[in-house]
Amino acid sequence: MASESSPTLLVVGDSLSAGLGLEQEDSWVVLLQEQLDNKGYGYRVVNASISGDTTGNGLRRLPRALDIHQPDIVVIELGGNDGLRGLPVKVMHSNLDEIIRKSSANDTLVILAGMMIPPNYGEEYATEFAAMYPSLANQHSVPLIPFFLEGIALDPGLLQADGIHPNKQAQPILLDNVWEVLEPELAK
Repeated sequence: MASESSPTLLVVGDSLSAGLGLEQEDSWVVLLQEQLDNKGYGYRVVNASISGDTTGNGLRRLPRALDIHQPDIVVIELGGNDGLRGLPVKVMHSNLDEIIRKSSANDTLVILAGMMIPPNYGEEYATEFAAMYPSLANQHSVPLIPFFLEGIALDPGLLQADGIHPNKQAQPILLDNVWEVLEPELAK
C-alpha cells in the first residue's frame, strides 16, 4: 500500500483524468492506484488534473505541482481542450514541449498521452494535431500512449451524454491504455 513516503506518480490532465461526471472512485486514476497497489509497485498516485485545462494552464500550474509532489513519474494528458478550441498546434506543441522539459528535469519519467481531434475541425488541423504527440515523444525520448481514448472515442456506449467524456464503463479501458505503456517502464 502506498504511503506519503512512497515514490509518486503525478497525473497532469484535464477532465478526462479529473473524472468529470463520475464518482471519483470510478475514475481511471483511482483504478491506477488500485492496480499499482495490487501489483506491489508501491507508487502513490496524485491526480493534479483539472476539468477544462489547456496545455497553457497546465504549463502555468506545473512548477508548483512538481515542487509539492516531487514526482518520480509524470503522466501528461493535455491538449484535448486546446484542440476543441481550435488553438494553433504550434502553441500546443510549444506548451507540451515545455511541460515535458520541466517534468523530466530531475530524472523524472514522463509519459505522454496522445490525443486526436474530430475531423470536423478540418483534415489538415486534425492531422497536424494527432502528429504532434508522436513528434514530441520522439523529440524527448519519452514513452507515448498513442491515443488515450483508444477503444472509447467512437463508441457511444462508452461515452457520457455529452458524447465527449468517457463513462464509468470506459474507465478500465483508459487504465489499460495507460498501463500498456506504464507497466514496462515500472518493470525497468
